[in-house]
Amino acid sequence: MELYPRIGKHFDIKVFTNCRFGMMSWAVLAVTYCIKQYEMNGRVADSMLVNTALMLIYITKFFWWESGYWCTMDIAHDRAGFYICWGCLVWVPSTYTSPGMYLVNHPVNLGPQLAISILLAGILCIYINYDCDRQRQEFRRTNGKASVWGKAPSKIVASYQTTKGETKTSLLLTSGWWGFSRHFHYVPEILAAFFWTVPALFNHFMPYFYVIHLTILLLDRAKRDDDRCSTKYGKYWKMYCNRVPYRVVPGIY
Repeated sequence: MELYPRIGKHFDIKVFTNCRFGMMSWAVLAVTYCIKQYEMNGRVADSMLVNTALMLIYITKFFWWESGYWCTMDIAHDRAGFYICWGCLVWVPSTYTSPGMYLVNHPVNLGPQLAISILLAGILCIYINYDCDRQRQEFRRTNGKASVWGKAPSKIVASYQTTKGETKTSLLLTSGWWGFSRHFHYVPEILAAFFWTVPALFNHFMPYFYVIHLTILLLDRAKRDDDRCSTKYGKYWKMYCNRVPYRVVPGIY
């Protein structure tokens, strides 16, 4: 399994599977479920509108922030084997859109007040998820000199050795969103998924399969990332964990 497989000079296979196909087909399927509900019922329920709007806002956020995605585990560390390629080509489009697929045959009328409340809560979670990634990306881009919430950032300068025996340094951010937990950005991501699922209300388990799957996926990813960083940074990672003791959920885990 290659880390950055290419066909020719410019066709990056992971960028195609993860971004071009996986994320774009997610958006296309979300819209088709709206169209199908309109064909069947002559109208689109407010629950479907909230579900689709939040997913499209999230996907738009993803492509707006796409350059930051190159530094995530998916691109930087996970090799392009069956797990990631099949997952992005098949699992993402079919499973991540499943709440909308459920709503096609089970429309729910939320009413304006509840629909707007869910929509705003979902948008807030998507924004926090984006701002977490933006904050760390800006911190790295400026070599730790960017202000975090109007203050100088708190950080740990960690040294490590490459496979070639070279000594290099990384900056570990310990303030802002990243002072709450080591993977705090997963919290608003899970909550955003919950808010574009909850328009289906609680009449069936099926719409919530995606949220449960995403929670397990991200908790596992957080552990894998912690294990990798512990091996990479050694004593500096212990210092980081002492300063930011929670892995994902502040005060709990």
